Amino acid sequence: MLFIHYPKCSTCQKAKAWLDGRGVSYEARDIKEDRPTLEELREWQRRSGLPLKRFFNTSGMLYRDLGLKDKLPGMSEEEQLALLSSDGMLVKRPLLITDKTALPGFREKEWEAAL
Repeated sequence: MLFIHYPKCSTCQKAKAWLDGRGVSYEARDIKEDRPTLEELREWQRRSGLPLKRFFNTSGMLYRDLGLKDKLPGMSEEEQLALLSSDGMLVKRPLLITDKTALPGFREKEWEAAL
């Protein structure tokens, strides 16, 4: 299992504590230091079954600075994936990647069901 996070993010810290409290073993990866590749993002989005928009950190400063709320609807999926892979801070975090699914953001019920 892969746990992708930004160490300074309070939601990521909460998710990490949640995993640790349940004795879940995982490989942690700092999203800023080792951002997801375009291929990884494509596979995770496919595995999740979620719309690509769910993988964007819509509350992040970079998302707002780039005006992505208005730009994303006019972009192709490939353009969106390329943008996501260009900067880890654009990606919704934490991300939990299992053999069967990928979960962007921390929603306890979803994570519980996936484990």
